[in-house]
Amino acid sequence: MSVTSPPSLPTRRERPFDPPNEYRLLREEDPVSRLAFPDGKVGWLLTRHEDVRALLSDQRFSSNRLRASSPVRSFPVRPGEPVFRAGSFIGMDAPEHTRYRRILTRWFTTRRMRELTPRIERIVTEHLDAMERTGPPCDLVPAFALPIPSLVICELLGVPYEDRAAFQGWTGTLLRIGADEKDVFTARDELWAYIRGLVERKRDEPDDALISSLIHDPESSLTVDELTGVGLLLLVAGHETTANMLALGTFTLLTRPDQLRALRESPELIDGAVEELLRYLSIVQYGLVRVAREDLEIAGQRVRAGETVVASLSAANRDPEHYPDPDRLDITRPPSQHVAFGHGFHQCLGQQLARAEMKVAYPALFRRFPALRLAVPPEEVPLRDDMVIYGVYHLPLTW
Repeated sequence: MSVTSPPSLPTRRERPFDPPNEYRLLREEDPVSRLAFPDGKVGWLLTRHEDVRALLSDQRFSSNRLRASSPVRSFPVRPGEPVFRAGSFIGMDAPEHTRYRRILTRWFTTRRMRELTPRIERIVTEHLDAMERTGPPCDLVPAFALPIPSLVICELLGVPYEDRAAFQGWTGTLLRIGADEKDVFTARDELWAYIRGLVERKRDEPDDALISSLIHDPESSLTVDELTGVGLLLLVAGHETTANMLALGTFTLLTRPDQLRALRESPELIDGAVEELLRYLSIVQYGLVRVAREDLEIAGQRVRAGETVVASLSAANRDPEHYPDPDRLDITRPPSQHVAFGHGFHQCLGQQLARAEMKVAYPALFRRFPALRLAVPPEEVPLRDDMVIYGVYHLPLTW
């Protein structure tokens, strides 16, 4: 690879469930490669599992997004913009990040997810009942994949579910790579104002959901801006990621009849199936960014202070040095330390919630509709390859 004219991030997929082919070549020939960013700066791209995990647990790198270059788009920061960072702890470093995680972790423990599971089961059943009443064909995205995690996160946070069209629209704009800069700023402003208004109302009309509990918990001591940022982050992340995993995972299994048959015959495989789908699909398709705090070395390459490094999760999760036959979906694969949820101190806070939803939804869907199949040829399913979170826009199904 030429240092004077480095390539931009690979984005074109040859097949719907596989990352771009360039990742495989880079992993083999240039695993710590130079990378050009849309803002004109040059940084680095990591494609090996070992290097990605090392980066994400290395405190010599910052998660501060105001210092980083984006690998797929570049929007200038408006005057006064830092207020929107309040509460957005995924873009913060210790000790600020640590403070938010300490306050929020108790809401997303494995024990709390077990307590929430009966409610998830009821929500899933209600949507399956509706699908059955309406009859085939149906689009799984609006009928099942999107409303289930949206309803769950709304109940968890205390966000009115009837407002879903508004916040799903704002979120779609924020995550679209080709969105107009003005539209992105407008969506961010409106979503911020919506959550802030919700926070203000819950100060006078408390409930037992997360946002209200944080407002009235003397140990949290979060400001209104911080509560707004936390609520915004959890709402966006809490429905977008799982919704796309449910739809894309269903699409994947329907095109892998041997794997679907194994899951139907052995429901106890669901835990491993969820982990394998997370690894195989890696829907955070453009990776995670970090900024070097100092001059240092990664796998023999000298990284300068201030340079942005992109960790490709999809490339790392297909590394043959870590996963035998990595391009094959195998729901019986042993636990593999995949990085679909990231790694280290910034590993996804809501990962147990996502797992709980998938472990309920996939088996229930395939149990209810044993003859479930695609209603269109696979190549006609519209892919979200223009979004930060990969998936499908629609999934027409019949049974």
